[in-house]
Amino acid sequence: MPNSPSDARRRIKVQRRGPLLVEGPVEVELEDGTTVSSDRFRVALCTCRRSRRYPWCDTSHRARSSGSGDGPAAKD
Repeated sequence: MPNSPSDARRRIKVQRRGPLLVEGPVEVELEDGTTVSSDRFRVALCTCRRSRRYPWCDTSHRARSSGSGDGPAAKD
């Protein structure tokens, strides 16, 4: 069915040294084939795999960053 919510384009914001910010709601398929979903208006997907709530970002990357001097850590 055209124009259904599942056909709507989703905006994904890519951040340096941070998570992918995705306009929700979303459903994410994991490597093992299971799916997780969120009804939030925006979700942060972990790209560093340090999150204890993977695939959702819990900002663990901030505490474990290398401190290379690229400025403040990206906001989630």
